[in-house]
Amino acid sequence: MFISELFESIQGEGRYVGVPSVFLRTSGCNLRCWFCDTPETSWEPRGQHMPLEDVTAKLLESECDHAVLTGGEPLLVSEMVPLTESLSQAGKVITIETAGTVFLPVQADLISLSPKLANSTPSLERSERWHYRHEELRHQPDVIQQFVQEYDYQIKFVVDRPEDINDVLRWCDEFPTVTPDHVYLMAQAIEADVLQTKNAWLNELAETHGFQVSPRLHIELFGHTPGT
Repeated sequence: MFISELFESIQGEGRYVGVPSVFLRTSGCNLRCWFCDTPETSWEPRGQHMPLEDVTAKLLESECDHAVLTGGEPLLVSEMVPLTESLSQAGKVITIETAGTVFLPVQADLISLSPKLANSTPSLERSERWHYRHEELRHQPDVIQQFVQEYDYQIKFVVDRPEDINDVLRWCDEFPTVTPDHVYLMAQAIEADVLQTKNAWLNELAETHGFQVSPRLHIELFGHTPGT
């Protein structure tokens, strides 16, 4: 497995915000969001190769009950299936953070879907190749539907500007079984002061449409720092 980070911290986003967790971050992604907050796993993927057995052992050594498998895109890694089976058998509460573009039959207590809206696509000036590839891959309705039907889930939308709510609403119309209480709006920012500014209008949008707002507690507490 190509691993970027393995560390203990608190969950900073979504349903389990504030819960002590052990995190596994894989390196490698099939998308290239212009605002990616872990470019070392996407635009410039780097890390170390670790055998599945070593990764499993390190995760099981943690006293944290919750394990968060993230990336990059962790579901590009076929070893996620046996890894999650081992973690589940050991009693870990498993969250998998994914963009929802690929499916694997993993064991998970929560699938944390972060669908990529049009606001995520990199400009032609930055990368013509990735502009078109990202736009082609970012929305996979069949994959989203399978996750929603087969797992407990949450949906986290990265919102950069107030007008992005229109894309969120169009997405929700496409998936009528997704109820608003499963939907979180999350500000696109990696600085605490920018988060605070955007959350002011994000809270109003969420209240209007019955959504929730996800904090980015790890940024508020630690800043944009690897391993937190």
